[in-house]
Amino acid sequence: MAEPAVSAHDVQCLVRRKDEIEAQIRACYELLEDKGVGMSEPLVDAEGYPRADVDLYQVRTARHNIICLQNDHKAVMREVEEALHQLHAREKEKRARDEAEAQAEAVSQNQSPSQPFARVNAVTPGSPASLAGLQVDDEIVEFGSVKAHNFQTLQNIATVVQHSEGKPLSVSVIRGGEKVHLGLTPKHWAGKGLLGCNIVPLQR
Repeated sequence: MAEPAVSAHDVQCLVRRKDEIEAQIRACYELLEDKGVGMSEPLVDAEGYPRADVDLYQVRTARHNIICLQNDHKAVMREVEEALHQLHAREKEKRARDEAEAQAEAVSQNQSPSQPFARVNAVTPGSPASLAGLQVDDEIVEFGSVKAHNFQTLQNIATVVQHSEGKPLSVSVIRGGEKVHLGLTPKHWAGKGLLGCNIVPLQR
């Protein structure tokens, strides 16, 4: 079974625990200092009798606690290190995944939509097509949902136009080697049809 993923909150809890242990170790050292002994001074006098000037029980307990706490501290430090390592590894993995997805998307965008499938060979002045900025010899690469890979006949475009009456359609064309995006709203106007332009399929 996979280990549960480490969260930033887990790391914060571990760091808090580390701080608590450090505070306890400091308190034990202070107690020893108050008694005037450290970790290694003998607790017997020159003649081998227990020293009368210190509370032996307190000193022994403090020393024992320091040793245990230092071991706990080492263990927690290891956990903090491991948790941080996991967090960084996960962030790195996520960044790599996001970059790979962005790259794949850019590649697919570059490849598919730039294939023209039809050409504009007439535009009537004052028509919806003319107002949208469509020009003669524009090569269409996208007309609403119609693109090179799903275009069969001009009926595909006619269907999209009928369904989009009064609604803006996204149209992309190649003009002089450049890709141009236009917004075209099919609607009734003084002339024939909903567009006022003539489109012919490109011979492939």
